[in-house]
Amino acid sequence: MSEFAGKVAVVTGAASGLGQGIARRFAEEGARVVLADVNAEAGKATAAAIGDAAVFRQTDVADPEDVRGLIRFAVETLGGLDVMVNNAGVSGNMHPRFFDEDFSDFGHVMAVNLLGTMVGTQEAARHMAGNGGGAVVNVTSVGGINAGRSVISYRASKAGVIQMSKSVAIDLAEHGVRVNCIAPGNIPTGLLASSMSEEDGGRVAAIRAIMAVSRPLRRDGAASDVAEAALYLASERSAYITGIVLPVDGGTTAGTPFKSEDLAKIAGAGEAAR
Repeated sequence: MSEFAGKVAVVTGAASGLGQGIARRFAEEGARVVLADVNAEAGKATAAAIGDAAVFRQTDVADPEDVRGLIRFAVETLGGLDVMVNNAGVSGNMHPRFFDEDFSDFGHVMAVNLLGTMVGTQEAARHMAGNGGGAVVNVTSVGGINAGRSVISYRASKAGVIQMSKSVAIDLAEHGVRVNCIAPGNIPTGLLASSMSEEDGGRVAAIRAIMAVSRPLRRDGAASDVAEAALYLASERSAYITGIVLPVDGGTTAGTPFKSEDLAKIAGAGEAAR
């Protein structure tokens, strides 16, 4: 099956993690894919591994001019743009409590996660609006839906992505441009680890132990789970869908299916986290 044969997709943050999985999956379905990432070495290696269907463009999504250049590159190099996946993101510094937050990385987190997604959506939509429409898929997080402690700037940025995406979905519908969000959760990637100290790592491991028994599907997700969701929202199979947030989280946002035997595990993990 080549559902995206003849289509052009741009995926930001594509050198690793979720973006890499999304880019690979689109290429498997016949799309030509522009991989964008600030990490040139890893991005070029990923593009080479995917093969002739992929090209790499070094891009810092925190810089609006870089994002505009990315869209021009995609259109000029591959002849168009049908799908934009705004996936690039950073977690920011982890602090145990809000009183410990110093906001030193607030601007960077917002520039990458929110501004980069907004400019990517706008520039992609400008091309799509004059060329028959298209699909924008913005990657947010369950952290932008559910409240919780730590990485507050990250949570705020991802909540902003949701509200922005819903708003522009209304604005762009008349142009045939659909805008939807994916909210991954419980999917181990290098994103959070990159900002954690050893102490943070131990705390997150304890939190994951709690989370493992507090979601309906008791397994971690994988990049492939997110890639399949992105494929759906970018395809004609979702042609009547715009402005939604699709959690890919094992049921976390649905609720917690605690059983009596779970309580001891949760209590033990909670003690380990202190």
